[in-house]
Amino acid sequence: MRMLLRKTAAENINIADCFGFLISDIVASVRIRAEITMLKLSNISKSMSTVKLWFDGKAVESSTTEWIDLTNPATNEVISKVPMTTKSEMERAVESCKKAFKLWSNTSIITRQQKIFNLAQLIRRDKKRIASSITTEQGKTLADAEGDVFRGLQVVEHASSVTSLQMGETLHNIATNMDTYSYRVPIGVCAGIVPFNFPAMIPLWMFPIALATGNTMLLKPSEQDPGACMILMELAKEAGIPDGCLNVIHGKHDAVDFLCTHPDIRAISFVGSDAVGRHVYELAAKSGKRIQANTGAKNHAVILPDADPEYTINQLVAAAFGAAGQRCMALSVAVFVGSARHLIPNLVECAKAVRVGSGDNPNVDMGPVISEDAKRRILACINRAEEQGATVLLDGRHLIVQGYEKGNFIGPTILADVKVHITQLNNLLSFLFSCFVFR
Repeated sequence: MRMLLRKTAAENINIADCFGFLISDIVASVRIRAEITMLKLSNISKSMSTVKLWFDGKAVESSTTEWIDLTNPATNEVISKVPMTTKSEMERAVESCKKAFKLWSNTSIITRQQKIFNLAQLIRRDKKRIASSITTEQGKTLADAEGDVFRGLQVVEHASSVTSLQMGETLHNIATNMDTYSYRVPIGVCAGIVPFNFPAMIPLWMFPIALATGNTMLLKPSEQDPGACMILMELAKEAGIPDGCLNVIHGKHDAVDFLCTHPDIRAISFVGSDAVGRHVYELAAKSGKRIQANTGAKNHAVILPDADPEYTINQLVAAAFGAAGQRCMALSVAVFVGSARHLIPNLVECAKAVRVGSGDNPNVDMGPVISEDAKRRILACINRAEEQGATVLLDGRHLIVQGYEKGNFIGPTILADVKVHITQLNNLLSFLFSCFVFR
């Protein structure tokens, strides 16, 4: 150290000088280490892409220190980092929407309608790009991903009919010398909370209607697949939606609670699980907001003896295993009445033929589930059902996809003799297909 070198050169150096030299060496050492650390962080940021926020018509890098890994479900490789938006950034997003609302709400309906027309054309132009992002981040096949975009596009086209959506009512001569008039007016800043399973369709259920009717919107896409939503922001900008009318934040529970309680957010649209839906509804309602919460569903098919065998089996398999069963309209229970039970073996054979693999393979029928946690939950449910007496007619637990050994793949699984009290099955989005026979 420098202190020892100086002491050799001058024996009369005092203790205070030695201490001062020691401190300066420590400070210099810490500074060098800090510079090395910053250099490493810089290299990491250059090599790993990050998902941006969307404020005032442009992508913005978050200042957060907390990040969420964004993985490809087919490989479980980390492909990007999603920011946990800071409180100040969320406040900025709301303030931006609030400021834009003043001008946008007074923009003519015809002008707003034209912007939505433009957006529909751009989505149609870039549907394959959006679908590719969905497949990479969410795992569904390209065909399913394009269907995701197409269903959302239909709502955008519906939003173009805003001239009739915003019509009010009049009643002439309701009393002597008295007429009544009612108007539909924008309410302010709205928020949308988006699930992982339809990363394009659900945002397109939300923000085009909100914008067409003169509101502004703050979206929180799922942290598991935000890419499609960010592409839609770019297209909205290109379509001519004014800056600030449409903003995006990212995060988990804190971001949801922020949206539900912020005094300047007037309405919330939510799509997701039952548990989160109840939380969002209760919290937003307590804050005096308008709230719609679309939560999970359980779908059943009843097959009668006179059902067309081939058509019925094809429809059952498509409904149960399309999008890997990760949708609220997926079929999870089939009830076979009387002699219709003879279709069950054919159903199993048809499900066996479902080709499972990476969603970007055009020859694949079913991709992976969204995450390792989702796969673990599904496997635990199958195991639990089997322990409680269910018969596993088709077992997809041990499926390995060549070249994608680390992916979140489970093959089609069909259970029979399921006990109705197996609550784990009731809490699943779907994926597992249960057959009941009614005699």
